[in-house]
Amino acid sequence: MFSNLFSRYALLNRRFLWLLLVVNALGTVYGYYWYKGQLEATVDAGNPLWQLVFVPDSPTASLFFTLSLLYLLFPPGNQGRLGRTVRVAIEGLGTVTSVKYGIWATTIILAGAARGEMLEPAHFMLMASHLGMALEALLYVRFMAFGKLAALAAFGWLLLNDYCDYHYGIYPYLPNALENDVPAVRTFTIGLSIFSLLAVWLAQTLGRRRQQR
Repeated sequence: MFSNLFSRYALLNRRFLWLLLVVNALGTVYGYYWYKGQLEATVDAGNPLWQLVFVPDSPTASLFFTLSLLYLLFPPGNQGRLGRTVRVAIEGLGTVTSVKYGIWATTIILAGAARGEMLEPAHFMLMASHLGMALEALLYVRFMAFGKLAALAAFGWLLLNDYCDYHYGIYPYLPNALENDVPAVRTFTIGLSIFSLLAVWLAQTLGRRRQQR
């Protein structure tokens, strides 16, 4: 019975997809609002405006996954080469980045707590929503049209984002207890980019193999 919750029928139920779309869209809007202060601080610091693209990590991942859900709700007909390229790029980004930042945010919050940071209700909300990001990406990856090449391109985006975050100092705000551990956080972040790519590849391979049975 538990496995039925994650069956193709359950996951592709249109009512459930609509609910998921609304939840992700609202989460995306809230996520960008959450980054409002850091975006303003980045501008006030005189950083080039192009760096703003790399400041909000989780909301951008959620944005691409939300767009990916639209493809499941409204499967396109004859897309053409350009249309298919756009689709697989969106799906690859939405899936790989959601796995990474879903795990990253949760881990950083828990690491801060392990160093003595007080966990507040907002932290539990953030952990639940970010774990949901990672879980939904791994559950839905088997229904996505993208392949290994698009996943690799998304991985390249993650590495570029990691470089900009830690080279220009625009990484997400850390718990106060971790402010002196930026090198360790950077190493973890890059390692998580690799893990996310491999996790998506594995989930997609196993999921598609299961569908063929």
